[in-house]
Formats: sequence, C-alpha cells, structure tokens
Amino acid sequence: MIIEPRMRGFICLTAHPTGCAQNIKNQIQYVKSKGPINGAKKVLVIGASTGFGMASRITSAFGCGASTIGVYFEKPASEGKTASPGWYNTAAFEKEAHAAGLYAKSINGDAFSNEIKQKVVDLIKADLGQIDLIIYSLASPVRTNPVTGITHRSVLKPIGNKFTNKTVDFHAGKVSEISIEPCNEEDIANTIAVMGGEDWEMWMDLLKKENLLTPNATTVAYSYIGPSLTEAVYRKGTIGRAKDHLEKTAFTISDKLKDLGGKAYVSVNKALVTQASSAIPVIPLYISLLYKIMKRDGTHEGCIEQIQRLYSQRLYTGGAVPTDEEGRIRIDDWELNPKVQEEVAKLWETATTENLLEISDLEGYRSDFYNLFGFKIGGVDYTVDTNELVDVPGLV
Repeated sequence: MIIEPRMRGFICLTAHPTGCAQNIKNQIQYVKSKGPINGAKKVLVIGASTGFGMASRITSAFGCGASTIGVYFEKPASEGKTASPGWYNTAAFEKEAHAAGLYAKSINGDAFSNEIKQKVVDLIKADLGQIDLIIYSLASPVRTNPVTGITHRSVLKPIGNKFTNKTVDFHAGKVSEISIEPCNEEDIANTIAVMGGEDWEMWMDLLKKENLLTPNATTVAYSYIGPSLTEAVYRKGTIGRAKDHLEKTAFTISDKLKDLGGKAYVSVNKALVTQASSAIPVIPLYISLLYKIMKRDGTHEGCIEQIQRLYSQRLYTGGAVPTDEEGRIRIDDWELNPKVQEEVAKLWETATTENLLEISDLEGYRSDFYNLFGFKIGGVDYTVDTNELVDVPGLV
C-alpha cells in the first residue's frame, strides 16, 4: 500500500515501516560514529519502542555491545492498516541488532501488569541470567495497579490556580491563548499513580527478589524539569508532582540495592518532540523557540544524542556519576543555560501567528513530529508500494 500521514488532532494515525527503519538506522549510525562505550552488557529497557527508550536500547546495543530485552505496548499491523511506529521501530532495531550478532528480544504488553513482569523474569532467567542496567522509560496516560486492580488516569493540570498562556497549533502555525482549570486532589493522586515511581519500584523489587540483578547493577528513570515558562502547567502542576515522586523513589530503590552495590538514578533530559509532548499545551511553542536558539548555537540534541551523552559522559566515565544537589543526573544542562532561557523568554513575549515562522523553528518541530511516525525521513521514497505487515524478529 502507499502509506501517507493521516492526522487526527495531535495524533498521526499511520506509520511508515520503511521510514521508521531508516530513522532507526540513522540513530544506530550516530551511536557507532561516536565510538564504543565501556558500559552495560545486559540491559532491560522498560518502555523500549520510541523516544528515549528506543535511544537507550540503541545506545546499549551499538554503543556498549549489550544484549537487550525491550518491553513495550505497541499495535501490530493488519491488512490495510499500519502498525504503531514503535512496532516498526522495534522490528527495525532487532533486525539490525541480529545482523550485528547482538542478542535482542522483546515482550509486547502492559508493563504495569504482573503477567508481563513475570514474562520478563522468565526470559531473563532463560537467556541472560542477570541484568546490569535497567532503563525505565514508560510513558502512558493510564495505569491499572496490579495489586489493587484500580485503573488510574493521569491529567495535565495546574495546581491551585487556573493557567493561561500562549500555545501553538503546530500544524496550522496558529498562536493562541489557552486556559487550563486547576486540578483537585484526586487528579494529583491519579497522576502520581500513573507517572510516579511506584511501578519502577515494583519492577526493581521483583528483579532483586528473583536474583536477576548483577553486583553494582544500575537503574535509570527519565524525567523532565523545564523552564519557568512552562512550570505552572508542568513542573509545578500534576505531572510535576508525579516527577517529584519518581525522583524520591530513586533514593528508595538505591537503599534497597545497597547490598548489591547497586544504584538508582533519575536522569533529567531535554525538551524534545514526542507523541506525549505534542499534546501538552505551551510545550510545542516553547520547543519551537528553543530549537531555533540551540540549533543556531550548535547545542541542539535529539533523543539519540542525549542518551549517547548520558551513557558516555555521565553513567560510564569510569568515575563517580555526576549529579546535582537532589541526586539527579542532568543532561538538560544545555537547554537550561541561563542565556538560552533568557533568549527564549524574549521570543516568547513577541511570538504571534504572523512572525512565528521567522522567530522559531516551527518547521523543525513539524519535521521531528512526522519523523516519529516514519515520515519525512531523508532517503525514503514514499511513493513506493510498501508492505505494512512487518514482523518483530525477536518478539517472545
């Protein structure tokens, strides 16, 4: 079939297998070009199919030469209907990994569930024995707690006061004002239940109980802080409370890993175009302005550049892992450079529909969004008839 992007609001309903595969190949090539990393050798990535999770799997495999197990929840294709992009990403990654002689298997299902956790335990026992790095990179709006059976839904709301600020419809390029009503206490509790650290801790408790962690095993979860421009709706809103919980959980997990010499970290990453961030009011406008400045300064990074730097310059330098006063790894340092933020704030004040293309990198934002789904990737002929039915070679 000829596969084209089909939009519904902030979601693309189609994905292109060849485009996704080329995107993965480009990321692999970048990691290989930066040279080997003396790092993890047996890696579990929870939330492994897109964004930072996929970048972690690629960096583990093609930077460190690691065996990897990926856990994700993606939709396979059916006749005449494409798979989700994470399915095609994983198929392409595992094909490349196997061709390079690397172990790569995956499990598709709800990572919050006891059933999927047990499948992962059984696979590690059967194939790898123990794991030395666990990346926790889940991004889901809904979680059913496997203990209580209660389904929680996260919300993106400010706390205390109504939030009003600029936003942009990045498809149309229209700048407008948006208002979001404040949350209630139940909203905060539900968002923490979905996006906080409870599930991360459950995974680590199970892996330790089953003796599946090597001495000095490391686990990393991903977070975001962002600038003052977005804090009312992000870091000081419901999502921020969940991120606070995630970051506190790192200390709890580290205490539990002490007898193994293990450690848990939260890595605070840069603002990037993802399926999730595209739906957050204010964030697309902020990213469009940020990209303009960081690309001009030569400091812009995508997911793969961020994670390659995390591994090579933070986690696996041969010395102590550098952290801030809260114990967090910071690879958002270039984004939050005061001079960068000062420029973004000035542009923010002047941003209108009429001048946005001139003062921002809205085109770069749009391109990155389409790239998530395998579209607008250089070197891909989108006029060619493409088979939407693609198998994931390492799927268990």
